[in-house]
Amino acid sequence: MLILALKSLWARRLTAGLTLAAIAISVMLLVGVEKVRVEMKESFARTLSGTDLIVGARTGQINLLLYSVFRLGNPTNNISWDSYRRISQHKGVAWTIPIALGDSHQGFRVLGTNQDYFRHYAYGRNQPLRLAEGRPFKDTFEAVIGAEVAQNLGYRLGDPLIIAHGAGNTSFSLHDDLPFTLVGILAPTGTPVDKTVHVRLDGLEAIHLGWQSGRKTLTLSPEQARAADLAPDSITAFLVGMHNKVQVFGLQRAINGYRAEPLSAILPGSALHELWSLLGIAEKAIAFIALFVVVAGLLGMLTTLLAGLSARRRELAILRALGAGPRHLFGLLALEAALLTALGVLLGLALLYGALQLLAPLVQAEYGLMLYPGLPEAGEWRLIGLTLLAGMLIGLLPAARAYFYSVNDGMSINH
Repeated sequence: MLILALKSLWARRLTAGLTLAAIAISVMLLVGVEKVRVEMKESFARTLSGTDLIVGARTGQINLLLYSVFRLGNPTNNISWDSYRRISQHKGVAWTIPIALGDSHQGFRVLGTNQDYFRHYAYGRNQPLRLAEGRPFKDTFEAVIGAEVAQNLGYRLGDPLIIAHGAGNTSFSLHDDLPFTLVGILAPTGTPVDKTVHVRLDGLEAIHLGWQSGRKTLTLSPEQARAADLAPDSITAFLVGMHNKVQVFGLQRAINGYRAEPLSAILPGSALHELWSLLGIAEKAIAFIALFVVVAGLLGMLTTLLAGLSARRRELAILRALGAGPRHLFGLLALEAALLTALGVLLGLALLYGALQLLAPLVQAEYGLMLYPGLPEAGEWRLIGLTLLAGMLIGLLPAARAYFYSVNDGMSINH
């Protein structure tokens, strides 16, 4: 019966091919949406690892998470350096990473920090940052860039970097009198680190000497800048790692009630959960759209099979005359629908994984999202299984109609 079903589909290869293409595109979209959704969640979760608290000026926890970790948006205010030092000296704190944002370099955000960034910042499953080339910065005017910055701008070790005033993609205010020297290029992480230019905190202070209200009023040489007091007055935020995880909530309450200035301390995991809760409606809407596309593809298959029954009544009648019983006809039509669905699913998966292979580097470069074309996850297997089941169930309707065709009915058709 399988060979007969395949030959029957081949005899109607044009209509079968169109049905196959509709199912394949539907499955490609449905499974693709699910894969992107899962990878987005994992990509966000992989961005920061091993950090117990993120501390910034008083604001919502999603806003603090976005600008401090994902470099999206801007802070409502800064934190005084004195407050940072007091909190970092708390007996339960193992390490801190100060973060200062505000400037840019050819559209990439510039982050001011210190050596602790390279010692303690982790992503993925507690993976530390690695240098693909060079070393961490040591001098005031040295810089370390992310992998994507190096790739897009074609930088090599020793190249000069001129920081622009402000975080916009285009700036007419350049700190060109005090350029930085590239001393390190980080290995790819698939996180916002790849799109960041890292400099020392005192380097950021140095290039802003002689600036007032966004305008340069005094030009200094590198030697003069190094000789000045480069201790920062404030920073944007800082990351905290604790000796004992049990003390995290106590320190969080203490920081949120800090009297010297209004501060917020957030748990990265809790902030990510809230972020995904807000995105849940859009996530479900996209999933429903993809599901309806699959339903449309399966209904198209049903329409094609039902429409083809009238043209095939003589064929079915001949099969009955040759000894095929109603059950054989029922099985043949059901098997054809199952084959169309199965082949459509396989073709859709092949198209999806081929597209992932081609588009993954572009998506990572443009959006920082890493798409792994590995085997389907549990959720994707469920969608594939439901699609196969739905296709087989839909195929039962034309099969049932064929079951009740009689030999005389088929032979009496006038053509």
